[in-house]
Amino acid sequence: MSESRQDTAAATSSAIRLHKQLEAVWGTPPGWGRLSAVNHSIVGRRFIFTAFVFFGIGGVLAMLIRAQLATPRSAFLEPGLYNQIFTMHGTVMMFLFAIPMFEGLAIYLLPKMLGARDMAFPRLGAYGYWCYLFGGSILLVAMALGLAPDGGWFMYTPLSSKAYTPGINADIWLIGITFVEISALSAAVEIIATILKMRAPGMSLDKMPLLAWYLLVTAFMMLFGFPPLILGSVLLEVERAFDLPFFDAARGGDSLLWQHLFWLFGHPEVYIIFLPAAGMVSTILPVLARREILGYIWIVVSIVALAFLSFGLWVHHMFTVGIPHLALAFFSAASTAVAVPTAVQIFAWIGTLAAGRPQLKLPMLYLLGFFSVFVIGGLTGVMLAIVPFNWQVHDTHFVVAHLHYVLVGGFIFPMLAAAYYWLPHFTGRVPRHSLGVPAFWLIIVGFNLTFLIMHWTGLLGMPRRISTYGAETGWEWLNLVSSIGGFVMAIGFALFTVDVLMHWLHGKRGPRNPWSAGTLEWVTPTPPPSYNFGALPDVATRSPLADQPGLASRLARGDGYLGFVRNGWLETLGVDVMSGRLEQIVRLPNRTMLPLITALVTGVFFVAVLFKLYWLAVLALPAIAAMFLAWTPVSGERSDQGPLPIGNGASAVLHSEATSPPSLWAMGLTLAADATAYASLAFGLLFLWVVAPNWPPPALLAWAPVGVALTAGGAILAAIASFAATTRRVIGSGPRREGALAVAVIGFGAALVGMTLLVAVVPDPTRHAYAAATLVILLYAGLHVAIGVIFASFGIWRSRTGYISARRSVDLRIGALWSSYTAALAVGTLLIVYGLPLVMGAPR
Repeated sequence: MSESRQDTAAATSSAIRLHKQLEAVWGTPPGWGRLSAVNHSIVGRRFIFTAFVFFGIGGVLAMLIRAQLATPRSAFLEPGLYNQIFTMHGTVMMFLFAIPMFEGLAIYLLPKMLGARDMAFPRLGAYGYWCYLFGGSILLVAMALGLAPDGGWFMYTPLSSKAYTPGINADIWLIGITFVEISALSAAVEIIATILKMRAPGMSLDKMPLLAWYLLVTAFMMLFGFPPLILGSVLLEVERAFDLPFFDAARGGDSLLWQHLFWLFGHPEVYIIFLPAAGMVSTILPVLARREILGYIWIVVSIVALAFLSFGLWVHHMFTVGIPHLALAFFSAASTAVAVPTAVQIFAWIGTLAAGRPQLKLPMLYLLGFFSVFVIGGLTGVMLAIVPFNWQVHDTHFVVAHLHYVLVGGFIFPMLAAAYYWLPHFTGRVPRHSLGVPAFWLIIVGFNLTFLIMHWTGLLGMPRRISTYGAETGWEWLNLVSSIGGFVMAIGFALFTVDVLMHWLHGKRGPRNPWSAGTLEWVTPTPPPSYNFGALPDVATRSPLADQPGLASRLARGDGYLGFVRNGWLETLGVDVMSGRLEQIVRLPNRTMLPLITALVTGVFFVAVLFKLYWLAVLALPAIAAMFLAWTPVSGERSDQGPLPIGNGASAVLHSEATSPPSLWAMGLTLAADATAYASLAFGLLFLWVVAPNWPPPALLAWAPVGVALTAGGAILAAIASFAATTRRVIGSGPRREGALAVAVIGFGAALVGMTLLVAVVPDPTRHAYAAATLVILLYAGLHVAIGVIFASFGIWRSRTGYISARRSVDLRIGALWSSYTAALAVGTLLIVYGLPLVMGAPR
């Protein structure tokens, strides 16, 4: 018996020593050292807290709107201030709350649910957070100074053009939102790479938690949905700053181009907000129903179908602008069809409840609120998809009511359920006295009182975005009741906030897994340590914790993969995308101030553009590149390591020696987003040529054979040389690979000279949209060529400093990927610039 106690004591001592070693490597120091944090738990909590603060600000703005509309001919807010408030309300809720809140929860939860120790790119996540904070702060400071944007959260042209909005207000929106969207794209790349490559060994795609599927699809939607908005914002800012007429009909532009670019983002945005919330429903509901969710495969198929269909709906926001009847029919049908995959998920949830033994706990109460509110929003969405009805209620309060039923019902209620479900994981506590039930009833009663009546006022003809109305309209008592409901709802959210604070500060210590859930995040201690797991698990089912009751204690003892600390490295595992087969050791970077400093330098660029200090903006661009290059010395190895032991008798190579490391996937994903922005730019040029007034242009781009030859030949040469540097015959020899990369530098340099010659012969870009769009597409390609020079030069530096070998070639493969893409971009640009006028039959 004493020997058994001694063995137990020895095992406990060994486990304690292991956790101390892991914390020493993975932990973040207190005080100012917290600014250097890159750990996903800290970054995720920062996103969530900051998004909730923005939600509170957006809620206050909403109450100001309802106070103004409570009575006819109200003088509570003057019209200009009212315009700023409703613009900022929509902007805050859409851009600064909803997306960042889901990003934060994804960054916090994903590694824990997937059985990893961190996200794929911790520094990128930290950089994204600082960009989000700084971009949002620009908007808040502007609002405090009375300079907030006032053209609506959609910033329709020509009202947002310089002629009608001459102040800095619109520029603040364009600059601030573009800054924030860097964060969104960073999160999209990181989420996709983490889900595809950083799962626990054995977790194939069909064994992933459903929330991971929802987040994966959502991240892909962000990757392809946000670039059109970023491009549109850049074009509008360029028009306002340099008088390039992309949206000016008098000079060959078209204001509808802005609507197309905005809603190419704006309608997928609705489902980008809904899908993560639906993923939370699919995670929480079966746990509280005490039944495995029905139709796992059908839900996954419906998620993918919903994402695909959402990109074909954007024109249903433009039914009244005069588009052809065939397009009206197509987009109306597509808008109706999108209800089908949504219904599949709803029926799966209802079936799970019917087949299970539901527990009416607090998260379930909010889920029931979600069902009632979201279904109403879905039904009114089908009504708005019908063109004749849409014509009648377009730009009325009926649309405002529908939007809030979909977004509040489809996002806020699931988020409140998720808050109560995962709060014990964040805090390690359970509530002593819950205010959540009265908060729920105040929120749902106040919400329906506010927005159900808005359907009525909309049908009575009340337009949206008006600051006052007459008593003779018959809307006054409806608006008063609606405003009362808004304040009731606000009291409910305030009560929820108090409840969360009481839980955090005074809750009692609870069990590790209070819900008896089966997913891996409940294996960790609560609150979790910075490294999540003492050792990483091997997964064979969709509910590993339910199927292996002793899993938590085994991992805490270090019985699993990487149950040790090696060389002070931060290690987690990478797997094959489809099968989850163990593939590599992913070595992650440690805490650093570089993401914060890089975000500050990026902020200097945006602020310089905002205040028209273009010389400073030009200086900031190479500074940003230099800061990102400063991230690289701690990435990679200077010697081949070969297979290393990882526990359980297995071994794996480091990601720098693997054939498919996460960084290679990240470059591919980045190029996919970049190609979407480029395709949107090409679409804009084609759209203007076909639809806009005052075409064909008065002057075309002059033929410059030397520029064309240098551009195409140099870019193709650089791509061939970059690819050659990665081949087996060349990469084993330092001089050969460095020589190939030097040829790539020369090729990109020649292409850059060619682009300069082409830009020099562009007609005056302020006279016609053709010249403006041609100039922008050439500059876009030229920027990629310039970055190609940096990639090739970086490859030479990495080779000479020992980071490259025949086994460690990922840096060169990333450069070759960029070079090949840039060559295709350069050739495609030449075809568009010189081929499109020929196809359109424009006179030379």
